[in-house]
Amino acid sequence: MPEAPRQDSRTAPTDEELRRLDTHWRAANYLAAGQIYLLANPLLTEPLRPEHIKPRLLGHWGTSPGLNLVYTHLNRVIKNRGLDALCVWGPGHGGPSVLANSWLEGSYTEKYPDATRDAPGMELLMRQFSFPGGVPSHVAPEVPGSIHEGGELGYSLAHAYGAALDNPGLLVACVIGDGEAETGPLAGSWHANKFLDPVHDGAVLPILHLNGYKIANPTVLSRIPETELDALLRGYGHEPIHVSGDDPAAVHRAMAHALDTALDRIAEAQRAARDQGVAERPRWPVIVLRTPKGWTGPAEVDGEPVEGTWRSHQVPLSGVRDNPEHLRQLEAWLRSYRPEELFDAQGRPVADVLDCVPEGTGRLGATPHANGGLLLRDLPVPSLDDFAVPVDKPGTTTHEPTRVLGDLLAQVMRDTTDRRDFRLVGPDETASNRLQAVFEASGKTWQAGTLPVDEHLDRHGRVMEVLSEHLCQGWLEGYLLTGRHGLFSCYEAFVHIVDSMVNQHIKWLRTSRRLPWRAPIASLNYLLTSHVWRQDHNGFSHQDPGFVDHILNKSPEVVRVYLPPDANTLLSVADHALRSRDYVNVVVAGKQPCFDWLSLDEARVHCARGAGTWEWAGSEDGSREPDVVLACAGDVPTQEVLAAAHLLRRHLPDLAVRVVNVVDLARLLPREEHPHGMSDFEYDGLFTTDKPVIFAYHGYPWLIHRLAYRRAGHPHLHVRGYKESGTTTTPFDMVVRNDLDRYRLVMDVIDRVPGLAVRATAVRQRMADARTRHHAWIREHGTDLPEVAEWTWNA
Repeated sequence: MPEAPRQDSRTAPTDEELRRLDTHWRAANYLAAGQIYLLANPLLTEPLRPEHIKPRLLGHWGTSPGLNLVYTHLNRVIKNRGLDALCVWGPGHGGPSVLANSWLEGSYTEKYPDATRDAPGMELLMRQFSFPGGVPSHVAPEVPGSIHEGGELGYSLAHAYGAALDNPGLLVACVIGDGEAETGPLAGSWHANKFLDPVHDGAVLPILHLNGYKIANPTVLSRIPETELDALLRGYGHEPIHVSGDDPAAVHRAMAHALDTALDRIAEAQRAARDQGVAERPRWPVIVLRTPKGWTGPAEVDGEPVEGTWRSHQVPLSGVRDNPEHLRQLEAWLRSYRPEELFDAQGRPVADVLDCVPEGTGRLGATPHANGGLLLRDLPVPSLDDFAVPVDKPGTTTHEPTRVLGDLLAQVMRDTTDRRDFRLVGPDETASNRLQAVFEASGKTWQAGTLPVDEHLDRHGRVMEVLSEHLCQGWLEGYLLTGRHGLFSCYEAFVHIVDSMVNQHIKWLRTSRRLPWRAPIASLNYLLTSHVWRQDHNGFSHQDPGFVDHILNKSPEVVRVYLPPDANTLLSVADHALRSRDYVNVVVAGKQPCFDWLSLDEARVHCARGAGTWEWAGSEDGSREPDVVLACAGDVPTQEVLAAAHLLRRHLPDLAVRVVNVVDLARLLPREEHPHGMSDFEYDGLFTTDKPVIFAYHGYPWLIHRLAYRRAGHPHLHVRGYKESGTTTTPFDMVVRNDLDRYRLVMDVIDRVPGLAVRATAVRQRMADARTRHHAWIREHGTDLPEVAEWTWNA
């Protein structure tokens, strides 16, 4: 068991140490302000002129001084205590501060050698900020030491806890802006301390930074009485430590004391759990830091107060190029930091500025935990042969695909028991989604109270359930970004709750792929089940298959969507997803009994192909082109297509039918639009250019049209799928309501194959009559027609 961080509160910092901390803080403030304003003259070696100023002033000053204060003081305790630490910078647009500090400590120059730690490098640092071809204003992937983008607020604390899981020697500081603290995801994240295991996990130190304002309004937590805020945080299970003020010397002293106190408490809690076996949940510290917004910036501009108000949020002086008074104020502001004391004649930081900076990987910008691919080990995925279901004949036996997958995941859990680098997360649905086999290998993480009726709760468990999709997503993102593996299991309809979160993660991955120093991380894997077609008891509210539409709008080099039609194809897809890097993999699979169509070997070949014909299901003889193509994607659509093919064999035996199953939806895209896309030659060979294609799809039908609209055969493509017709009803009635059923598909074939409308009138009428019988039957019996419920491929 790793040692807890040592207590080190023997002596408070001396006045001289505090002076050097202030020197570092002033240097960071100077660099942060310079990035917002300066194109040239970075050291102010000559009077400031309009041509030294950027033509477009972009960036956010208001949060920067507080972030710089935190960075400075984290440097001190990391260096003094020998901590392994990571910081998550939550406030939006905090880029100037973290860029400034990473440049001061040297980690930025190590990643970007042109940004040397001297005057030319300082000019480059300032010029590139929020400038064409430069870096964004957020703490983005380009910034060393970051795992959190910060552009969309609310996710910092969840990311911090995800990073701390199974990292017992790591301290994760998390700066939370008071605007960010108003979001729902952040509010839910305060509950994450009930899941933090003081034995096997690291510590999270939230630092709630209250500077009073958002863009244009006061913030809730800054305006409620301190006693009320204190009670709120204590109610969440924290011990608050308050730091407030606007006098730098006093704040430095208070902040140093607060960090020492917090880290001593953390070390004692970890020692009690690890060495003494104390099982009681610790009350972890939280620091509440109150400093003025835009601290040390202009106090007043054009007669209006700025420092300490919302006016300092972005650019306090906006007319610098055209307004001589603004230019004069900017120069006075920048010179107030006394840059001549902070940097030598060549622009290098002086010794006092660097006195608090740790060395090597102890620097926040150089920690490998913020470049998790450096720490990542291959996941020990066991052989699929041990879990595959036997398939002697297609469509005669059934299994619950996710239950089969659950056995595989349980073995992954067992094989990572000592490594502790795999987690399964989900919103209270592991057993509901038939993955409960994992409980044989690991319980559910839980640090709160327990009762005798509880099942599978475990202080040291690695299955994480909380009824907040935001928190599940944030945990897993933080876990993956720091070099581990995982899977997110969710009801299909409610994964939409994290739509914007996955947007941000996809953008992070896309940008990271373009940075040679960022090592690939394990993919973010979704298992979406309890899906639209089998919400028999929950009904319309639980029926929404649109997450895949959302995902396929995103960066094609990052996103993948799979719809395995049975248990063995799910195993094959899961094996690929769990081993992959730098993707977002969305796997949609049912948890209800489903026909077994392919053996494991067949499944492997079919999944590698992504889309292909099932010759045994069609009625082609190879002597001519098919008359019609029946295509399918998804488990229920596959069953309906095969049942339709069965009916066509019986009623129209001379019709040449090709059956195509699609596992990888991106295969439908042109190759030039997605790495998995098919060439026109491949697509036309599979679907033909001029024959009717009846496509039964799991989700909204227009997605298939969007993916295939440029194909030559698109005018002949007819898609059936979910069209927002749902209720609490029988399984087959759901497909009938949405015109995805086997009888409707046969009618579609008759309607679209030239000449059949006249020749097969009687067959079409039988199909329509079957749908009528269905409606009457379910209303009388409450179950599906026997010919449907008892159907098998070899019936």
